[in-house]
Amino acid sequence: MAKIELNSLVTNIIKVSASMRIIRVKPDEWNLPEFKAGQFVVLGLPGSAPRSSDATEEFQEQDPDKMIRRAYSIASSSTDEYVEFYISIVRSGSLTPRIFNLEIGDRIYMSQKPTGMFTLDQVDENQNVVLIATGTGVAPYMSMLRTDALHRKGRIVIIQGAANSWDLGYFSELKLLSNMFPKFTYYPTITEPDKEPAGWSGDTRFIEKIWDDPKFIEKIGFEPKADNTHVFLCGNPNMINSMKETLYKDGFKDHKRRDPGQIHAEEF
Repeated sequence: MAKIELNSLVTNIIKVSASMRIIRVKPDEWNLPEFKAGQFVVLGLPGSAPRSSDATEEFQEQDPDKMIRRAYSIASSSTDEYVEFYISIVRSGSLTPRIFNLEIGDRIYMSQKPTGMFTLDQVDENQNVVLIATGTGVAPYMSMLRTDALHRKGRIVIIQGAANSWDLGYFSELKLLSNMFPKFTYYPTITEPDKEPAGWSGDTRFIEKIWDDPKFIEKIGFEPKADNTHVFLCGNPNMINSMKETLYKDGFKDHKRRDPGQIHAEEF
C-alpha cells in the first residue's frame, strides 16, 4: 500500500453555521505556487479518517487505505500564507464529514498545482462583471475580490443567494467592501425569511427573478447587457441552468476558449 501523504496542516476553522465552515490550510514544508483567483485545488483524507458526529450513514463505504479526494475553490488570495476554503457538509457524503471532524493542527492532503479556467483574466477590465453564487459558490469570488478585482475599471457585483442569512458566508466582509468601493455592489437574497429570528429586510426572491427588476438595475448602477457585462455563475446546478436560460434570452452566450462569450459557469 502506498503511503497516504497528508502534506498540509489545518491552521484555522471558522464555524459559519451548523452546516458551513471556513477552513484555512497551510502547506507543510512546501509552497503552493502562485495561482489565479478563481482556481481550485484538491483536498483529501483517507477513508480511515473519522467522520463528524453530525454526519448520517455514509452513502458509500470507503476503503480505509485509499485517499478520498474532491476539488474545492480557493477563497484566499495568492499573497496569503494560508489557503482558505468555504465548505458545506454533505452529511451522507465521504469527504466533507471527515473534513468537519478536523481540528486545528490536524493534517490534510492538498494538491500542489491549482487549476481551473473560472478566472477574470479573459475579461477586459473595462467590462462590468456580475458574480452570482449560491451556497459555497461565493468562494472563488472572495479570492477575486481579495486579489485585484476591486481595482478593475468596470463595475463589479456579487449576487449571493441562500436559504437563510446565517448561510451567507462572508456577509460582513462583503458588506464592508461594498461600503468602501463605489464600483462594487453586494446584493444578498434569502428564500426563507420566515425563519429569521431578527427578521430580514433584504430581497427574498430566487436570483433569476431579480435579474430584470428595474430596482436591481438601479441598485447596481448599470443595465447588464451582452456588450458590456460578463456573468459568472457558481453554485447549485438548478440556479446555473435557470440563470443561463434567462441570460440566453438577453443575448448572452456561453464562454468557450475558441468561441468567447459572456457566461462563465462553475458547477459543483
